[in-house]
Amino acid sequence: MGDRDDGTEDAEGSAVDVTVYTREDCQLCEEAIEAIRQVAVDVGVGVAIDEIDVDEDEELEAEYGDRVPYVLVDGQPAYKYRVDTFDLRRRLRDRTTN
Repeated sequence: MGDRDDGTEDAEGSAVDVTVYTREDCQLCEEAIEAIRQVAVDVGVGVAIDEIDVDEDEELEAEYGDRVPYVLVDGQPAYKYRVDTFDLRRRLRDRTTN
């Protein structure tokens, strides 16, 4: 269902799991994924991005509809439509200190 994009490992030895609910030809989705990758590089933390196309699953399509991208960080809802890069920096830094 999803495409896994494993990043480099963080100081703890494991990447931060990030799930992005997307759909085909979604410019905001592409921007969100790029923002996540760039912040991870800037902070020096690995991320494992799992892209899930909501159009491939009727239940996900009903749940998310056009409300994509929808981003989870470590399984917790984090962003809808746009990634708050300042908040993501904080989350990734906090993850490496815990």
